[in-house]
Amino acid sequence: MRIEFEAYRPTPVLRGHLAMGARRGDGESVEATSRCIERDGRPCIPVMGEYHYSRDARTHWREELAKMKAGGVTIVSTYAFWNIHEEIEGEADFSGGLDLRAFVRACGEQGLYVLLRIGPYVHGEARRGGFPDWLLGKGIPLRTDDAAYLQLARSWYRRLFSQARGLLWKDGGPIVGVQIENELVDGAAHLATLKRIAIEEGFDVPLYTATGWNSPYGARIPEGELLPVFAAYCEAPWADHLRAEPRSPHYAFDPTRNLTAMGLDPDARDADGWRLPYESTPYAMCELGGGLQNTFRRRIRVTGMDVYAMALVKLGCGCNLMGYYMYHGGANRIGRLGPLHESRAAGDANDLPILDYGFQACLGAYGQAGPQYAPLAMLHLFLADFGALLAPMEHVPAREFVPCTDDARLRCCLRTDGESGFLFVNHYQRGARLADVAHARLCALGETLPPIDVCGDAAFLLPLRLPLGRARLLWATAQPVCRQGHTTFFAEIGGIPARYRFARADGTAYTVAAQAGFGGGFVAEGERIVTLPWAQATRLHRLDGEVLVGEGCDLYVLDGELRAIGGGAFAYRRWTGEGFELLTAGREEPQAALQMQPVPEPFVPPYVEELQLGGATARAWTRLTVSCGAGMVALPGPYGVAQIYADGELVADDFYAGEPWRVPAAMLYGKTCYLVTAPQTKETYFEYLARAGKEGADADD
Repeated sequence: MRIEFEAYRPTPVLRGHLAMGARRGDGESVEATSRCIERDGRPCIPVMGEYHYSRDARTHWREELAKMKAGGVTIVSTYAFWNIHEEIEGEADFSGGLDLRAFVRACGEQGLYVLLRIGPYVHGEARRGGFPDWLLGKGIPLRTDDAAYLQLARSWYRRLFSQARGLLWKDGGPIVGVQIENELVDGAAHLATLKRIAIEEGFDVPLYTATGWNSPYGARIPEGELLPVFAAYCEAPWADHLRAEPRSPHYAFDPTRNLTAMGLDPDARDADGWRLPYESTPYAMCELGGGLQNTFRRRIRVTGMDVYAMALVKLGCGCNLMGYYMYHGGANRIGRLGPLHESRAAGDANDLPILDYGFQACLGAYGQAGPQYAPLAMLHLFLADFGALLAPMEHVPAREFVPCTDDARLRCCLRTDGESGFLFVNHYQRGARLADVAHARLCALGETLPPIDVCGDAAFLLPLRLPLGRARLLWATAQPVCRQGHTTFFAEIGGIPARYRFARADGTAYTVAAQAGFGGGFVAEGERIVTLPWAQATRLHRLDGEVLVGEGCDLYVLDGELRAIGGGAFAYRRWTGEGFELLTAGREEPQAALQMQPVPEPFVPPYVEELQLGGATARAWTRLTVSCGAGMVALPGPYGVAQIYADGELVADDFYAGEPWRVPAAMLYGKTCYLVTAPQTKETYFEYLARAGKEGADADD
């Protein structure tokens, strides 16, 4: 199978046409061209991860931000929920875990930028989209230029800026951008008004964004004033049906940014001539699904490949701002007036857990690493070192486009500037088993790679005519990860022998076959090449200037101390310049043992309405006891809805999706704790049952 690509036809890069970007007194700059974001005149591909300060304890912020940084995040995006900060009109609260200013400072201390999503409307699976009940009670037109609404919106922005004063990028602080509103499809004039008010209240930042989806022609946003950002999720738990979703097109190399526009003539316009001018702004995402939050009606189980493969596809399609929602999960708050989660009882579209907002994210509600954390960290490390080269490159499709419904042909695309490039290959489709591909030969930029066999689930990128210091790498059948001095680290792709072809100064070329391992690799044209097995390469980090590989664990640094996500004693390897040395760190910790004892109902649960969703009436109670407060404990299913009460207080809940529920033992230790569950009902779609071919809510797991 020979795979070739369309001819590269460069498009011009527009500059100075967007009402954003800035240069500050120390000479540093942030600009947005039509192709990418540039920092100090250098193209880059930022990695933005959503983490809600109000959905985590203040005592956790610093450690969790350190984990995000180790995972390659460079910008932290976060919603400011109006209904959380001002649940009661006139009583704004920015104290304790709502101290936005302290959170922004914590981000800055980790060297992370911040993008504030300031609403006023945000959605975010919050009660009434983040609008306080008292606001809705006023009966005024919302999300419009109504004078009364704008006055209240200005007041909200003013309160937020009181937390941001002195922390903007222009002040040397971390706040580099703000998002105006959220998912407003037809409100260009209103978005322009909100941006003007935000600036008048003090939000003078380099970047202003707005969501660009939910219309086939693109959301109506004021041209040149806001950077449209987009979304992609592997499934749709918000859908109002009880069946499997069609195959996701996000696993095919379709460069359409707006899902609702897929299959539409790219020049098509609505009845009054509107079409979002995609070509004038960089391809940017704010909601590349880092996981999914389950609803009562739809329970979806997200895998690591669901997220990693989708991210690699979007990168291949030209995405130059990788923004994940959520990157870090959390827990909703119960306010002074009651729960603040999205629910149909409050008039919202879906029923979500009262507390749980773990989102099956890269980092879960309790800081645990999801299966997508490690491969994404490897991809982000590549962007840190090669993003300046990749960002100006354009998407070039294969001559034969392979849609998401095709299980036989290999899905590929190219990004290139005409001189160098990267080949992107995705052999993964959520919910399907793709046929193995034998002897595929990729041909681009005058280079023909040796035949490769692509089997099983795989998603990877390969370099073409890549400058590496003094060397020119014509191609490789391994994925580049990062550079350290004159050493480049690669990941061996399962089932594909790692081979490298170099050009000599005299114009001749030669090929080197490499074995993956922790040795010193080989030297070619003055550059050292080290090939790591894929699983080990995903645990490679550059922390405090050193290249480290966790032995089956994910590493991060906090206050100068090397740690492993999950804690305890761990082993890791450190690059010495010629090879890796094996070291150990941390200390052994006792792991809690869990005892579960069925008991009669000890009390009527305070939040019984959650247990009665779907018409459930039966409840089963279990007394929970842990031996210590270290580690996590697993609570088995199946069930429909579960709650944990500690000393009579609701501390956690879960919508079962097919896997054991893991919670920190510290949540239970030293308290009188009960687990109460309600059975599955016919009102819920369970993906894990559907995939197993089981029908009925009472089917065994």
